Amino acid sequence: MKDFLCALQTQRWDDHRFYHHSRVNQTLHLISAISFLIAYSLLFVDPVKAALIGWLISMVTRQSGHFFFEPLGYDEENKVSNEYKEAVKVGYNLKRKVVLLSIWAFIPPALWLNPTMFGLFDAHTDMGGYIDHLGILWLSLGVGGLLFRTVHLFFIRDVQTGLVWLTKILTDPYHDIKLYHRAPLLLLRDLRTREAT
Repeated sequence: MKDFLCALQTQRWDDHRFYHHSRVNQTLHLISAISFLIAYSLLFVDPVKAALIGWLISMVTRQSGHFFFEPLGYDEENKVSNEYKEAVKVGYNLKRKVVLLSIWAFIPPALWLNPTMFGLFDAHTDMGGYIDHLGILWLSLGVGGLLFRTVHLFFIRDVQTGLVWLTKILTDPYHDIKLYHRAPLLLLRDLRTREAT
């Protein structure tokens, strides 16, 4: 158990120090974390709403922080290249995120063009039915993405690394709130300081 917790701490530290320099990204992660907790609370009550909140709010804010606000070049603070950071990343690095997010973006038009989704559903007859089916598909993608990478890590690393990563991802919202709860205030302070100079 001690090894597991130590590995969890290492994965969290690597994620924070390599991918969360920007105060904007930290603030977006706080928003993402809060909305993920709301999605968690809805998961067994209204899984469609949970999936919609999880993907449309939580993932969009979280991933836009990584793609648009984090520096992608040489990391001066840690003295490492972006290539090194991408290689160290245990979970979904930016390249793997592009694949996952491409699948996510492909699902709505695919469902619109094929309302039964190749026989998976009865064809939706209204927008409510479309949204229900979309939520189910996005929820399946989220669960599938977690399980796929976890099992993938079993083979390319070891079982513990996969289970540690899964635990990290599922508990990230709680950890992000703890780490970044002050980020919006610090971001405002930074903006005011910049305006004053």
